[in-house]
Amino acid sequence: MRIAVMGTGYVGLVTGATFAAAGHDVVCLDILPERVAALNAGECPIFEPGLPELLKAGLTSGKLRGSGEMTAEIATADLTFVCVGTPSREDGSMDMTQVKSAAATIGNALGRDEREHVIVVKSTVLPRTTEELVLPQVLEHSGRNRASLGFAMNPEFLREGTAVPDALNPDRVVIGAADELALTQLRELYGNVKCPILECDPRTAEMVKYASNAFLAAKVSYANEISNLCEAWGINFATVAEGMGLDDRISPRFLRAGAGFGGSCFPKDVKALLAAAATEKLPAAMLDATLAVNESQPLLLVEWARDALGSLKGRRVALLGLAFKPDTDDVREARAVIVAHALLGEEASVIGCDPQAAANFGALCNIEIAASAEAALDDADCAILMTEWPEYATLAPATFKEHMARPLVLDGRCALDAKALRDAGIEYRAIGLGKSE
Repeated sequence: MRIAVMGTGYVGLVTGATFAAAGHDVVCLDILPERVAALNAGECPIFEPGLPELLKAGLTSGKLRGSGEMTAEIATADLTFVCVGTPSREDGSMDMTQVKSAAATIGNALGRDEREHVIVVKSTVLPRTTEELVLPQVLEHSGRNRASLGFAMNPEFLREGTAVPDALNPDRVVIGAADELALTQLRELYGNVKCPILECDPRTAEMVKYASNAFLAAKVSYANEISNLCEAWGINFATVAEGMGLDDRISPRFLRAGAGFGGSCFPKDVKALLAAAATEKLPAAMLDATLAVNESQPLLLVEWARDALGSLKGRRVALLGLAFKPDTDDVREARAVIVAHALLGEEASVIGCDPQAAANFGALCNIEIAASAEAALDDADCAILMTEWPEYATLAPATFKEHMARPLVLDGRCALDAKALRDAGIEYRAIGLGKSE
């Protein structure tokens, strides 16, 4: 199939490279010439394990290329995938500007003939968007007969850090087709995929994505709330979570205590559902609580630092890890941002390090950046693990003792070896680890 992918961001690049690997002819479209040139030169603009290799393989095979010629490329494609951004507004609602613009561009490109063409939305959008925004926009700008156009919602379920294996070997595919044309084309496209395929209407597919992310976010916040009770009672939450996870109705995944969730999906999607519920005048207490717990959770680390040091003013605090999770350079909604701002607000001196996300973090928060964990720890009064990168989670107790002015270590991911650190005389406290552990 000839596939056009609108957007060369995270979703667009992974989607395009995956389809190219399956043997389809793929063109990734972007309005920025420099992004197109970089793609065609084999440069990957984001850190995602396996993606640079997948992009280069597609370019080398001739199955993947970048282009800025929207009209010509869409007009000659069989399917166009919409993979543009849907950022949050200040009130939590979604900014649909890019989606609306993409739909208009597709319509203008398809107005030349009556060739069958399928428009597939992969961007995360609220229910009814495909049918009530994308479809009307395409029809209005194309002047086309509805019968020759197919529309569908095909949500992505990619996890940053494991997006390539997630795309190549998905655990499910959801096809929200508005018509038989779209359903037929997408059945063919995913014909060789070895996983369950759910066929439904577009608004159901849109809701599957939101409901999935909101549930996982709620599970994280639930784990953290129970973890805080365990902390007060001297119970190791990891053992509690293990016991819960043995129940096949619950599953152990996302039952890990820590500083909370971040990234481009969970916070944004929960906020969007909250805003939508408010518009519909419906209560959404669980969604509201999910965010409330997530916002307060990282501040526990600041509270613990203050309790141990007496005052944070003038204290040097090292943040180990700045990305919202390992194996990504994404700092959107990273819990390290909340902690850094809180520390700065109490006049602490903050120095951070991260193997991939340091530059991105610097654009959000004005802190000192160190080239290594050891440099960040030099003369620090407190170290806070924010991201469980392997190189930080395996730091030896001697490293903390040799570099820090005071070996006080707070673990926001319960990833360090508590026994080894405490046996070495290091003051250690972790979210999810009871005081007596």
